Amino acid sequence: MVQHQRYNQLKNGGDEEAATLVFVWTNRGYYRRRRPKILSFLLLSLLSCGFILAPHFFSFSSALSHLSDFFGVKNDGLSGDLDVNAPLCSSISNGSVCCDRSHFRSDICFMKGDIRTHSPTSSVFLYSSKNSDDNVSSTVDGDELQHEKIKPYTRKWETSIMATIDELNLISKRRNSDVDHSCDVIHDVPAVIFSTGGYTGNVYHEFNDGIIPLYITSQQFNTEVVFVILEYHDWRVMKYADILPHLSSYPPIDFNGDNRTHCFTEAITGLRIHDELTVDPILMKNNESIVDFRNLLDRAYRPRITGLIRKAQEKTSGCALATPKRMHNQPKKPKLVILSRKGSRAITNQNILVKAAEEIGFEVHVLRPEPTTELAKIYMELNSSDAMIGVHGAAMTHFLFMRPRCSVFIQVIPLGTDWAAETYYGEPARKLGLKYIGYKISRRESSLVDEYDKDDPVLTDPSSLNQKGWEYTKKIYLERQTVKLDLTRFRKRLLRAYDYITRIHLQSQHLA
Repeated sequence: MVQHQRYNQLKNGGDEEAATLVFVWTNRGYYRRRRPKILSFLLLSLLSCGFILAPHFFSFSSALSHLSDFFGVKNDGLSGDLDVNAPLCSSISNGSVCCDRSHFRSDICFMKGDIRTHSPTSSVFLYSSKNSDDNVSSTVDGDELQHEKIKPYTRKWETSIMATIDELNLISKRRNSDVDHSCDVIHDVPAVIFSTGGYTGNVYHEFNDGIIPLYITSQQFNTEVVFVILEYHDWRVMKYADILPHLSSYPPIDFNGDNRTHCFTEAITGLRIHDELTVDPILMKNNESIVDFRNLLDRAYRPRITGLIRKAQEKTSGCALATPKRMHNQPKKPKLVILSRKGSRAITNQNILVKAAEEIGFEVHVLRPEPTTELAKIYMELNSSDAMIGVHGAAMTHFLFMRPRCSVFIQVIPLGTDWAAETYYGEPARKLGLKYIGYKISRRESSLVDEYDKDDPVLTDPSSLNQKGWEYTKKIYLERQTVKLDLTRFRKRLLRAYDYITRIHLQSQHLA
């Protein structure tokens, strides 16, 4: 089990001290910078929980050794203007390559100096004036001074998907005056190099593994950065065309498709990722949070939404039937969006759910996002909503489009998905400032009750099936399960959401 899963399990289980040590270990670079203030706390935590973690994480003696290492190691690293949450490379000299491989989610490498791309060999060269007797790590092949390999994708621990990611060579070489190292394109801003391979077409992975890490890594440059993309997909660039200009003022470069030599003076290869669908302000140079990222989304989609609204108004002009106006003394109904599914994990009694919500007082909109649905249209729908209901799945990523501090997110949690629902969407939604309500269905609300005996572990002990591996979880709980809500139970969540929204609206009116 990877470290972030262990951390969440320990934290949710109430073992805060053990969870703290796992968190510190996986973020040891950050704590290295702040060791004077937290050393005594860590030692106390280590003594109290080292033996608890021993069977699951690392031995107590190993823990002592590793903590000693990350509190005592000194690094030259990168210069301050390239300090992008990389404590192992916090300041590097000109003509150097430094790679931080300490995090279990991703590797990230930094280069500074005469940097030139060479896509035919999947390489980025850094030319140096160092001599062979300089203190360099190794002389690999003739005039090579250093050779690093990296797969710039943020699921480092997942070996199966990482096997599909193109590998990039980062090579430091001595400058040879007899060889033509001319530049086809000279850039006066840094490069951020990353892959858009891996899990494609899945909105969760596109935001969690790509867009948010890209924000984390590039935000410090204030759009003065060029994105160099491995495994470039036109459709993906088009899909996020509203967002990318708010991260970079320059057109992205298709590394594999552009054989020209692009020259930079600074480059970051790989992306930083903090946690599931979030931005940790402690690890950001200017303390940005996931709310700041969401504000960027608002700026990105606002012009397109304005255009969509104007277009809709034009369609209702002339002799078209206008929408009846609300009476002056008639309060506005809270808007509830149901993210609808078809097939697996669909709510089979959705029509009854809609009627129940309307009876409580909601104005209900049913939204069924398709792979081709424009994100701005989804954003417009959810940004104007007060509440969202959806069954656990990738589409829950759209909670990022809801307004912090005044919106409710109700996630329906099918059998066997408790941990994933909380880790990937529940906790991140709280960090965004949403009112999160998780609804764990009972056995009788699952279609699996019709397939398995009432005493079968599939129904009585889903965790035992999940422990057998992802394929069991996927095949049984994700692909073969639908939900028929018990509206008597679920109505309580709807009432809680309605009361919360009503209270928020009253508070807003008083402040106004």
